[in-house]
Amino acid sequence: MTATILNGSKFRDEIQSELLLQVTDLKREGITPGLAAVLVGEDPGSQIYVRNKVKACEALGLFSEKIVRSKDSTTEELLELVNDLNHNDKIDGILVQLPLPPQVDTKRILMAVDPAKDVDGFHPVNVGNLVAGRAGFVPCTPAGIMEILKRSKIPIKGERAVVIGRSDIVGKPVAMLLLHEHATVTICHSRTRDLPAVAREADILVAAIGKPTFVTGDFIKPGATVIDVGMNRLSSEEEVRKLFHDPTAPLATLQRRGEVLVGDVQPEDARAIAGAFTPVPGGVGLLTIIMLMSNTIKAARTRRVVSA
Repeated sequence: MTATILNGSKFRDEIQSELLLQVTDLKREGITPGLAAVLVGEDPGSQIYVRNKVKACEALGLFSEKIVRSKDSTTEELLELVNDLNHNDKIDGILVQLPLPPQVDTKRILMAVDPAKDVDGFHPVNVGNLVAGRAGFVPCTPAGIMEILKRSKIPIKGERAVVIGRSDIVGKPVAMLLLHEHATVTICHSRTRDLPAVAREADILVAAIGKPTFVTGDFIKPGATVIDVGMNRLSSEEEVRKLFHDPTAPLATLQRRGEVLVGDVQPEDARAIAGAFTPVPGGVGLLTIIMLMSNTIKAARTRRVVSA
């Protein structure tokens, strides 16, 4: 018996259809949700991410503004830009694409974003709201993970959940969201003793550690749901042969595309042992941008409808 594949495109399309209805309702009230995407420098990965976010806005009929600044920008210049966006009533959500250049104080920039426009959910006010179980913006990838679980009707209440990775962007917030849904949650990291044994206790295993195929079969409880958050790029034949049991298909992808995307979970092991798992590519990553759109629409509704 092979694991059920939790197809991210299916859930993304479902959410997009729901958001289109919400946008239509807002436009009837004369409100077009707006997102500002700030891109500093010329990092190719960041350029792709911002371009995809702007396309997602267009698909939903949202207003979007892409703001590009030089890689030599200073903290003060970016603080001034964020302040202008905070006071721009056409903008409901502010996205500062990370990473920022080394001379920029990233924490000061993220702290400067109005919490009511913090659609990434990074501001301490929204982090505090998440911990307290109050209304606020949840980081997009963890929010997407919860959508996958709930829309797949995977039980959470009373289940044992293990999160491998303790980042502020994924590990900590997804652990808190699972806790709010009454799972018993363990957060693991590089210093966890006997990590495979702890992971094997999980009914829901979330891998967000940033190491290709780190989670192998000895981490997975038979029948568990495995959520793979990793997005790692392999560019050499040696890497592919080392990490895949049967490298035939990945090698063909490498030859065709010049790289192979792989998650933090060994996919062949997950397919053989798990009850359900998210593939890479095609899993959690597809939910991240649509949840950013959801947060932007929520921000518009909260700012302009509730306060009206």
